[in-house]
Amino acid sequence: MTSKNSHTALLWIVAVGFFMQALDTTIVNTALPSIAHSLHAQPLAMQPIVVAYTLTMALLTPASGWLADRFGTRRVYFVAILLFVIGSLCCANAQSLNQLIVARVIQGIGGSMLLPIGRLAVLRSVTGEAYVSALAVISIAGQVGPILGPTLGGWFVESFSWHWIFLINVPIGALGLIAVHRFLPDDAIAHAPPFDFIGCAMLSLCMVAFSMALDSPAQSHKLLVSGGLFVLSAIAALAYVPYAKRRPDPLFKLSLFNEPNFSVGLIGNLLCRIGSSAVPFLLPLLLQLQLGYTPLHSGLMMLPAAFAGTVAKGWISPLVKRYGYDNFLLWNTILVGASIVGFASFSVGTPLVIEIAILAVFGACNSMQFAAMNSVTLKGLSIKDAGSGNSLFSMVQMLAIGLGVSIGGGLVSVFSANLGSAALAFRIAFVCVGLVTLASAIVFRFLDAVPSRPAPQAATS
Repeated sequence: MTSKNSHTALLWIVAVGFFMQALDTTIVNTALPSIAHSLHAQPLAMQPIVVAYTLTMALLTPASGWLADRFGTRRVYFVAILLFVIGSLCCANAQSLNQLIVARVIQGIGGSMLLPIGRLAVLRSVTGEAYVSALAVISIAGQVGPILGPTLGGWFVESFSWHWIFLINVPIGALGLIAVHRFLPDDAIAHAPPFDFIGCAMLSLCMVAFSMALDSPAQSHKLLVSGGLFVLSAIAALAYVPYAKRRPDPLFKLSLFNEPNFSVGLIGNLLCRIGSSAVPFLLPLLLQLQLGYTPLHSGLMMLPAAFAGTVAKGWISPLVKRYGYDNFLLWNTILVGASIVGFASFSVGTPLVIEIAILAVFGACNSMQFAAMNSVTLKGLSIKDAGSGNSLFSMVQMLAIGLGVSIGGGLVSVFSANLGSAALAFRIAFVCVGLVTLASAIVFRFLDAVPSRPAPQAATS
């Protein structure tokens, strides 16, 4: 096989892996009411299905690079796809909510390695300007997944059963395993650098405790348990600081935070993405449980946001060039937060054109928001810190998705119980998560002048 054909095969392998991961973050949402009915659970109790997947990916993403160095990209990527397929089969055969959550963790273990190791394989095989073009090809797969996910999930539920949203990964994964074995190079490093297992454990404990603390009051109203988990999360985070100072090669160097825009960008990203991540979870539930939409109809309603987001990606560069990152992020964040609040107006009597308009504004502004936040957060990092900063940034992204689902679902549960009206609870929840996103506009006002040099390769959306 020629070098050109080998590179083409590699890009297809990585793109398919990225597609599976991106598809699985959205295809589940429109099927949640059907899954809940099948497993004899409440629809709002389905949030751990999403959180378990995203949180697992957040925890294991930092280890992916070391695993590839230690065991080789081909072996690790093969295992990643295999675990993803096994997890998908377990999801399809789950007989209870707890079984499904465990299966999603298995899926998340595989999913956490698909994008970073695939991107690393491309980096090691494709050099120069061809690397940028290769990443552009891969990113298309990441954009197509979220576009098809909600509609495909709704169609599977109506035409077949919810089990097929997971079974679809089996034939795709099987082809991926054959392709990886045949085309991916085996490039293990004889003396891989040591991995900071202790530091990873500290930050993992911090994220897990924090996520469980937010989920605990909504699920069981145990405020004391929630408070204890918050304290545990804070202790784990604070303990990492002196540990990282003493260790010569910590998981994440504290010097990353000497770059002020990186710190501001991380906090702004976390707040902004909480609201943005709550929408894909809450909106299909609102449409199906309160407005009477079918799963397919609710999936189709997400298309305006997805298509508007794809179109708007071309607007970001000229807008930032004209207004600067600080002004652009201020006003675009306000539009994102306002559109999230606008979802509170959805009711049986809301004209379809108004719903589509709000969805389109949200999709376009949210897409530009992700691109701008990614760039401004990583732009000022040095070359040597770019990889570590991007890894931490990826963790924060996945954590924010889980937090958005936990907070959004928790608010609906709490307000439904206290007010006796699920419809009103959804409206209040959209307003609350929208206000959290609006608060990130204040954070972005602390951005310093953004360097003019190109940003390191940002984590995907």
